Amino acid sequence: MYRSDLESVRVVNSLAGVDREAWNALAGPQPFMRHEFLTALIDTGCAAAKSGWLPQFLLLSRAGKLEAAMPLFAKNHSYGEYVFDWAWAEAHERHGIDYYPKLVCAVPFTPVRGPRLLAASDRARRTLVRAALELARETSSLHVLFARDEDAAVLADEGFLMRRTVQFHWTNDGYARFDDFLARLSHARRKNIRQERRRVREAGVELRWLDGSEISRKHWEFFNRCYRTTYAAHRSSPYLSLEFFLRLAAALPEHVAMVLAERDGNAIASALFLRDERSLYGRYWGALEHVPLLHFECCYYQAIEYAITRRLAVFEGGAQGEHKIFRGLLPVESLSAHWLAHPKFARAVEHFLERESAGITHYVNELAEHSPFKEEKA
Repeated sequence: MYRSDLESVRVVNSLAGVDREAWNALAGPQPFMRHEFLTALIDTGCAAAKSGWLPQFLLLSRAGKLEAAMPLFAKNHSYGEYVFDWAWAEAHERHGIDYYPKLVCAVPFTPVRGPRLLAASDRARRTLVRAALELARETSSLHVLFARDEDAAVLADEGFLMRRTVQFHWTNDGYARFDDFLARLSHARRKNIRQERRRVREAGVELRWLDGSEISRKHWEFFNRCYRTTYAAHRSSPYLSLEFFLRLAAALPEHVAMVLAERDGNAIASALFLRDERSLYGRYWGALEHVPLLHFECCYYQAIEYAITRRLAVFEGGAQGEHKIFRGLLPVESLSAHWLAHPKFARAVEHFLERESAGITHYVNELAEHSPFKEEKA
């Protein structure tokens, strides 16, 4: 895009020619921004031109060394983002203005907060944003989804509109075992969780965890069946493929964990998690037969036990589902940033976000009134 004697910004459509160690040094420990994770998505076609996710990654180099990067995708739809802008697209189309293609900075199919402006300095972050805006002027808009706070601050300062959404996270308060966590809950919630877990055991279901290299191909094939079955039940098409899961397992085994639910020696359900040194991230779940409450056991209670055992600070249970709050996952706000090329639509979206933000505040306050934890005595 531009070049000087010391600094250059360019756009690439893959990470094949980008030094893995240099990229990962900027991306940090979270698995979703790592070179291996993004490359697996692109190379298997899950996030590629044919699926409507055309990589347009921005690379900022200084004296020949990678100094900053921004994972951008040119998109011709809004699937797999989890920050919903369908109404914005429809409004553009009603007025004869194309909304697609648009530019999106995100981890495809992954509503997890994290780094989006991969840079060691504020100056480099601002250079990235301005280069991205230059690229975005050829489209309708630029969207940076689930940005970490320091990136969101830069984006807001550069004139982006900020959108608040709510996720549900569990925080490890130094628990030594699951019962320590239960002891912090109200009597009603503690009793409810124990009853739910007992019903799963009484149904003859046993749970076991597999970490990294313990997950064999047969386990991935079974998980993929569960994953696809879940999408089919919702009359939808899955975003990811068995090939992607196998690539992920081979490239980042230390970041992958899976829980298997078995009955009479046969696997009937599974859930996939990713992890780093601090956090456990709930990703996908599926079952081949229905067992009441098994979803809660696999996706929440097992995950909380896993986090306690491994002394992880946070379990991120994702967005949506007020039922999560009753199981110890509390609301956490997440920020996304949006820039729209058309001034009238930008103003309309700004007014919409102001109203939506007031609704989010009311929603979070209402959720807080239903906290499952016992009130702390003064």
